[in-house]
Amino acid sequence: MSVSTATDETFAAQVLRREGAVLVDFWAQWCPPCHMIAPLLAEIARERAGSLTVVKVNTDENPGVARDYQVMSLPTLLLFQDGEPVRSIVGARPKARLDADLDEALGARARV
Repeated sequence: MSVSTATDETFAAQVLRREGAVLVDFWAQWCPPCHMIAPLLAEIARERAGSLTVVKVNTDENPGVARDYQVMSLPTLLLFQDGEPVRSIVGARPKARLDADLDEALGARARV
């Protein structure tokens, strides 16, 4: 599964009304760390297809969602479970650390 894109208008349908786990990547074009983790998130999306959906939100183009969730630094990853935020990860991290954070938040069932 690939990473999808959400906007202020589609966020509720793509994240809040979706059952299961959704990892939202709040990013911006001008943010170098955002570009550093993008390939890692694509890899995580492929590895966890069926148990985790990864969605990107460009904060410059969609400030409403970022404001609603008080995103103050980029990149910020928000993990939602059944439409509710359960974990916030701020800043770029190595893939092993992202995997560990996701496993801790979701339990081993998040692994395929």
